[in-house]
Amino acid sequence: MPAGSSAFLASLANRRSYYALRSASPIPDSQIRSILSHVMLTTPSAFNSQSTRAILLLKEEHQKFWQIVKDVLLARIGPERFATTGPKLDGFKAAYGTMKEKFPSYAENFEPWSEHTSGMHQLNAWVALEAEGFGANLQHYNPIIDEKVQAAFDVAKEWKLRSQLVFGMPEGNSPVPKDKLPLDTLLKVLGADL
Repeated sequence: MPAGSSAFLASLANRRSYYALRSASPIPDSQIRSILSHVMLTTPSAFNSQSTRAILLLKEEHQKFWQIVKDVLLARIGPERFATTGPKLDGFKAAYGTMKEKFPSYAENFEPWSEHTSGMHQLNAWVALEAEGFGANLQHYNPIIDEKVQAAFDVAKEWKLRSQLVFGMPEGNSPVPKDKLPLDTLLKVLGADL
C-alpha cells in the first residue's frame, strides 16, 4: 500500500458501527463543526453541484430529534411493536450528536448523482469523527419522520432527509469486523502490471 494513502485507508478500515454510545465528546463542539465544514467543502459532487446539505444537532437538539423519531414510530407501529424498537432509539438518543444529510431537489438526472454525493459525505464525516475518538452509526428513519423534522428544525421543504449519522463516545468493546466476500469477487483488475 502506498505510504500516502496509508493513514486514510487505516482510518477507513477502523470505521465500525458503534451502537453503544454515550453523550460525551473527546473534542470541543467547535472542532466537530470544523471537521464537518471541511467534509462539506472538500467532498466532490457531480458537476460541482454541491447538492448535499447537513444539519449538525448537538446536545439538546440531538435529544429533540430522537424524541421526534420515537414519537413518530410509536404512533406508527403501536406500543407492542415499539417495545423492541424503543430501547434501540434510546441508545441513539443517549449519544452526543446527529448529523442529518439532506439535499435539495434538482433536475431529474441530477438526483442519482446527488445520492452518490450524499453517500460520500456520510462516509467522510463518519471516518473523520471516528479518527477523533467518536463511535458512530448510520440510521435511516426517513421518510416517516421528514414532516416533523422539517417543522422542528426549520428545514426547507425541498430538502430530502437521507440519513442520520449518530455519534458519541463508544462504550464497551470495539465491534467485530464483518465478514467480507472474497476480494476477487469484489474487484476485477484488467490491463495492470501486477
